Amino acid sequence: MSTARRSENFRAPLSGLLAAACGLGVGELVAGVTGAGSPVRRVGDRVIDGAPHWLKTFAIERFGTNDKTVLVGSILVVLAIASLLVGGLAQRRFVVAATAIAVVTVLGAVFALTGRRPESVDLWPIVASGAATVFVLNFLRSRFSSAPEGPVDVLGSRAASTKVGRRQFVAVSSATVGVAAVAAVVGRRLQGDPRAAAVRDTVVVPKATETLGTINPKTTADVAGMTPWQTPTSEFYRIDTALVVPRLNADTWKMTVGGRVKNPLTLTYADLQSRPLVEHDCTLMCVSNEVGGGLIGNARWTGVRLADVLREAGVETIGADQLFVTSTDGFTAGFPTKLALDGREALIAIAMNGEPLPFKHGFPARLVIPGIYGYVSAVKWLESIEVTTFEEKQGYWIPRGWAVDGPIKTGSRIDVIGLNNQPTVGVNAIAGVAWDQHIGINKVEVQIDDEPWRDADLAADGGIDTWRQWKLAWTASAGRHQIRARATNAKGVTQVEQRATVDPDGATGWHTVETTVR
Repeated sequence: MSTARRSENFRAPLSGLLAAACGLGVGELVAGVTGAGSPVRRVGDRVIDGAPHWLKTFAIERFGTNDKTVLVGSILVVLAIASLLVGGLAQRRFVVAATAIAVVTVLGAVFALTGRRPESVDLWPIVASGAATVFVLNFLRSRFSSAPEGPVDVLGSRAASTKVGRRQFVAVSSATVGVAAVAAVVGRRLQGDPRAAAVRDTVVVPKATETLGTINPKTTADVAGMTPWQTPTSEFYRIDTALVVPRLNADTWKMTVGGRVKNPLTLTYADLQSRPLVEHDCTLMCVSNEVGGGLIGNARWTGVRLADVLREAGVETIGADQLFVTSTDGFTAGFPTKLALDGREALIAIAMNGEPLPFKHGFPARLVIPGIYGYVSAVKWLESIEVTTFEEKQGYWIPRGWAVDGPIKTGSRIDVIGLNNQPTVGVNAIAGVAWDQHIGINKVEVQIDDEPWRDADLAADGGIDTWRQWKLAWTASAGRHQIRARATNAKGVTQVEQRATVDPDGATGWHTVETTVR
């Protein structure tokens, strides 16, 4: 094969990849200018919404909080492979290649119009992205080819032109990448409210009317390597359906309370700040948390009591059995109205661990409802609360196979076995956490191999809605050992031994760990 032919074989696919990059950049730019969703976001949202139940469960189980990063990466990898193929095809059959790009553009448009909250403006970034890809591909193929000149095609360009030297090749490629990058960066910055971050940085959380004081240090088991009783905000798990975290401006944000109420309300961020605020320690847990998993965290939340807001709105308690909550990203969830009115500290939260909510955890406001899984309650980026019925409306996850009710199940987890989880012959600490939100934990037991169950020492109780830490001193002998734990709640109910998957209403089973003592 000649040097010229090898060069063409390399440059042709690259032209497709560069054209696709420019197309994505232009799509981001048009999305920023028009206020529409970017092509990658719209396609990603549609994939999330349309993915089968088993695939979503697998993604969360396998990738946890990185599931969206993996999804975006997968979309880009598929697009990259397709663009390489289209680039190679364009050198010989440009019309066919352009048709392939048009088909992908049409599919993207269909995704946008059939996805979450479809709007006609969402077509503009997708159409612009497709058009830019075709234009740049046609431009590059005429410069990257090393074949003799051919006839002029229907778009007015020759099928191939004169050679391009290595320096020119690098220069054109670099310029193309630069254009794509600038368009993407500018587009991303234009998307959403550009003042959102600056406004959040100026927010000062008002002092709560009902405070909790400093955290009792005795709530944490005195064991090296133990999970903190209060989860640092930066380490708190994030599971939601938002491919791109909404960045909302607290100065312009508002939420509504409506449906079966006598006095519909519209609340701004300033309204929430001016109301009586309460602090409450509460452990949240994702329904996708496997036995022994990490999709659980405990934080101090500050917010307005949801019950007070509902009573002010004049909620109809007869017949209106569901609070249907909507996020600005289109996610919905519903839970029993009675859970907001039965005395538990159900909050419209505006702060987490003493600071304004981070964007990824729902700023400006989110719901925190003790005792039920997040998929039916923990809505971030609040937009509306509608008093309605379960018969009239279903939350996002219910038609996708998850249970209507989502009470958190009694559970426990082993976090530490010996120093740095490397037990040695002699005395070792076994420690972990246990939970049954809004009921509380009264006992944790540990079993080593087939020995009788032993009661663990419980750390101080931090509140009925929080997890509880525990520890046990174990005199270990050399060899392989199996350790398991189980918790009993304040009502005397011991967690279920039988293993069950997370769907449709949360995993069950005793956390069991095998370890080798040397």
